[in-house]
Amino acid sequence: MAELHQILFNMHIFYSLALGIWAAFAAIMARGKESLGGHYWGAVVVYALLAGMTLLVGIALLLTGFELRSGRTVVYVLYMLWLAIIMPGLFSLMSGRDDRQAAFAYALLAFFNFSTSVSMVQRELIGPWVAVS
Repeated sequence: MAELHQILFNMHIFYSLALGIWAAFAAIMARGKESLGGHYWGAVVVYALLAGMTLLVGIALLLTGFELRSGRTVVYVLYMLWLAIIMPGLFSLMSGRDDRQAAFAYALLAFFNFSTSVSMVQRELIGPWVAVS
């Protein structure tokens, strides 16, 4: 199950980068018209579901007797909650705007989430998972 968590988290990292590139490209190419559309909003939903599934697998690991070697479980849960709700939260805060400024905001947030996720890997907040004896 720890391998599944690692796979989901790696997908999440690459998906964050892809969303950032997509939104940045849309913002650059927009010329006073809509820059983001329904496809992007669908991708944001998939992003939130992917982060939520990663968190659920992490919680399942915790409930089945595993813990993070770093021992910072609370920090892990807080980061994963942030990653799961922030993109839909930005959509709500911006009232569904899809103009050029909104595209830049989504690009910045996606790149921030990407860097946060990479930082979590470097600080061992997502693994390795070890069995508690």
